[in-house]
Amino acid sequence: MQKLIDVAKVLRSKNAGPFYVTMDIMFTDKEIYEKIKNSNTITKDIVSKLYKVDEEKVSIVYYDAAFSIKVTIPRRYPSGDPRDSDIYGCQQSAPLEDVPVNI
Repeated sequence: MQKLIDVAKVLRSKNAGPFYVTMDIMFTDKEIYEKIKNSNTITKDIVSKLYKVDEEKVSIVYYDAAFSIKVTIPRRYPSGDPRDSDIYGCQQSAPLEDVPVNI
């Protein structure tokens, strides 16, 4: 079984304002994107477990025109807080890399 990092062209994260982080999962192949989308590979349940956030605080948006999935979660601490270890939110996509995909 492959991992998400093996089939995604881009898997990145970034700030979505000071209180949220968003992860972009982009594919170059429509068929792979559709299989991932329709297989429930990326769900609020999976994301909430990976990132230890409440499921109702997870947002997942499928953007068919760009073969992309956008996952947004609240930050543990606001960007720039002394306890924040990733001020730009650019290291937060790593937990998604190992999500198994069956395509």
